[in-house]
Amino acid sequence: MKALLILPPSFSIVKAVVGGSGPPLGLAYLASVARERGWKVEIIDGVTEEPSVDELRRRIKAFSPDIVGLTATTSAILDAYEVARLVKEIDPEILVMIGGPHATFMAREVLEECPYIDLVVRGEGDITFGELLERFERGQDYADVLGITYRKNGMMKDNPPRPLIRNLDSLPIPAYDLLPLDKYVVDKVRYAAIMTSRGCPYNCIFCSSSLQFGKKWRAHSVDRVIEEIKLLTEKYKVREIEFLDDTFTLNMKRAKQIAEKIIEEGIDISWSASSRVNTFSYEVGEALHRAGAHTVYFGIESGSERTLKFIGKGISKRQALDAVAAAKKAGLNALGAFIIGFPYETEEEMRETIRFADKVGVDLAQFTIATPYPGTRLWEIATRENLLLTRNWRKYTTVDVVMKNLYLTPEKIKRLFLWAYVSFYLRPKRVLKDILVNHGFILRRAIPGALRFVKRTILRYWE
Repeated sequence: MKALLILPPSFSIVKAVVGGSGPPLGLAYLASVARERGWKVEIIDGVTEEPSVDELRRRIKAFSPDIVGLTATTSAILDAYEVARLVKEIDPEILVMIGGPHATFMAREVLEECPYIDLVVRGEGDITFGELLERFERGQDYADVLGITYRKNGMMKDNPPRPLIRNLDSLPIPAYDLLPLDKYVVDKVRYAAIMTSRGCPYNCIFCSSSLQFGKKWRAHSVDRVIEEIKLLTEKYKVREIEFLDDTFTLNMKRAKQIAEKIIEEGIDISWSASSRVNTFSYEVGEALHRAGAHTVYFGIESGSERTLKFIGKGISKRQALDAVAAAKKAGLNALGAFIIGFPYETEEEMRETIRFADKVGVDLAQFTIATPYPGTRLWEIATRENLLLTRNWRKYTTVDVVMKNLYLTPEKIKRLFLWAYVSFYLRPKRVLKDILVNHGFILRRAIPGALRFVKRTILRYWE
């Protein structure tokens, strides 16, 4: 039997600005699960490959799948609906299912909005997907499959949630060979992604990850991580890896062990990973840097202590200053993520965040606009307090204003958002460093890409 896994073609902010996008790692995990059960599998990465509708139709027909699995973020969910419609036009008997963060928390609404989707996989989908393949192959129903919402006899059924996978090493290595690895390239460097852990014990108001993958942190063994790195570097000639864990350094001892093992095995790889400012130290940073890490990503979020408390970040500005200083002392670039536009933020607090992005000392800054994604506590507040400006999911990009602020208009927040990037990246010292250290990458690639993106978002904003 055949399963076709699709990341729908959709607009990617990262690709628009940087020039490349990362692989759909979740689909690669599902593909490996299917292959273990003897299924023939293909993956279409619509964001990277950018197939036209005609090309997508041709590839679906040529593969002739029994099952199509889709995944989508909130901003891309409507694109997933279009792919589902296309699949059913080709063959109404194909079972179409969807997973991902939006579908997990809006399962019934997804089925209501899109009659071409038969089934929603909620939360962690590896075991669920395997059981669905088994039931499908045997012609059985899905009454006992945990973690799904589906149609049955004209009604919707919500099966109980799926328990989290305790031992991540029990999962097969993602089917990297089914991804278009030759297309994951930035500045002529082939890159890939690895997820070494799942889950997050923290409770940030804007994040759905801990809800989808649970608050209990679970991790692959160090040996399994090294095996995956070796596969990518030796077999697929990958030279850059991004660790996609929510917090790679949550267990700082383990992070150091992975770094030490990379050095011990003589693996020549350049990489980046995420951290929290309260789960980082100079010793950890120094170990990561010696193992080839060049950048650590910190979710700093705000320069306002009041806002940090409101969003439940569980950190202080002092911790952010100390962590960034430690990272730079260890030889790492520090990338800071910042958010403006929360409902109860004043203009001064947003400007405080923009100023703090420079004061904290990060080398790179990512600014976004507070977005109430389904499933998050911010979504609960926005819906309860009638703060949503739109339910047009295409605008849930983190760069569009979709939620009311008590003090500022959407137009004002948008101007502050654009000013944040201009004031950070066009400071003379930063431009000079970019030219000397990064060969002008920001000037050559990021800024022109950002300008094209800004033009597009402004036009879309006034639609």
